[in-house]
Amino acid sequence: MKKFDDTFRTNEIQLIAGVDEAGRGPLAGPVVAAAVVFHPSTFIEGVNDSKKLSAAKREKLFVQITEQALEFAYEIIPHTTIEEINILQASLLAMKKSVEKLSTVPHLILIDGNKTFASEIPKKAIVKGDAKSFSIAAASIVAKVVRDEIMVKLSAEFPEYRWEKNKGYATPEHIAAVKKYGATPYHRKTFLKNILGGGQLVIFN
Repeated sequence: MKKFDDTFRTNEIQLIAGVDEAGRGPLAGPVVAAAVVFHPSTFIEGVNDSKKLSAAKREKLFVQITEQALEFAYEIIPHTTIEEINILQASLLAMKKSVEKLSTVPHLILIDGNKTFASEIPKKAIVKGDAKSFSIAAASIVAKVVRDEIMVKLSAEFPEYRWEKNKGYATPEHIAAVKKYGATPYHRKTFLKNILGGGQLVIFN
């Protein structure tokens, strides 16, 4: 994966920011994006697409990434904004803002997916980049760990939805809880409409 990033390096391009998000699909909670910049010589064994790693492995790598990166940043876009501008735009906004938080300006941004955001910094969209690029994979881990921690904290407020386990994704138990108890203030109501098929939706006050 580091070799993939190295193919983009030239005399002018040394510092690469890998950017990825976590939380596009869930029924509840925010979307989180992260940007990670490494020194060109840095390599961390085990870094991979966050979806291919166990929670324990992600948490261990999170510590290594945040300690060894030249810099990293993340941005949290709440479910209310997702409802206002849609999940794609919210994801792109989170990625854009995570890069803008970096005090070190990268020479190139590698973005997971097939969409980009406005930036004066040169950028490339990499389809399935979290499985190809070392820096994107690292960003996917940071974003996933940060978002998972948020959902675990929110689960204490609404334990019946088991967010500490499903992290807000549309698991059978999560869908069953929504049908039984209704929607919490943290649910993405537009997402629930698809799940409930136009059925009556009870919303917590």
